Amino acid sequence: MMNGTKTSFETNFWIRHETESPFEEIDAFFQSNDLDNYKHLLGEVMMHLRKEEVYQPKYPGVVFAFYTSVRSLLKACYCLQFGSTKWKVAALSGCNSVLHQASLTKEEYHEPCLVFRKAFAVKTLDDFEAFFSEAVELALSPYTDDGYWDAMAFYIHLVKMLDAAWLIRERGIEKIEKLKNNNESL
Repeated sequence: MMNGTKTSFETNFWIRHETESPFEEIDAFFQSNDLDNYKHLLGEVMMHLRKEEVYQPKYPGVVFAFYTSVRSLLKACYCLQFGSTKWKVAALSGCNSVLHQASLTKEEYHEPCLVFRKAFAVKTLDDFEAFFSEAVELALSPYTDDGYWDAMAFYIHLVKMLDAAWLIRERGIEKIEKLKNNNESL
């Protein structure tokens, strides 16, 4: 990704306006629905890869809205993997229980953007979008997965990205003070 290039998160399909930053996209994503519901929908779509029945046959629009919002989230996660010299995820406050980690390792829980770097080191953004598109198509059709995709690897990465994005939203971000400014004050 080149510096200065503006990424379209394509949020206008599901929130009716385009967000300007990955942080705005994440905030809009979780305002639209909660983490548990997103995980439930993802699990249902994944189960219907192997079923010869249509998921949500009376309300396929629910799946389409889910698809467009997750696609936007994937783009935001892709941007966040590069990190920034201007911001960082705010430090932890409160409980450090294993239950709060959800699907994340301790290291990923403390640094959520690590989840995105790991995911996009293994699969490209295009791979995730192609997989998710085919998964939704299969969930909305009476056909089953032909076994081409390693569905479980994609599923695990998607769940981790959901958890990491939620943590970023919950914790917020902080500006990184320049080392030069810190040295001048000494």
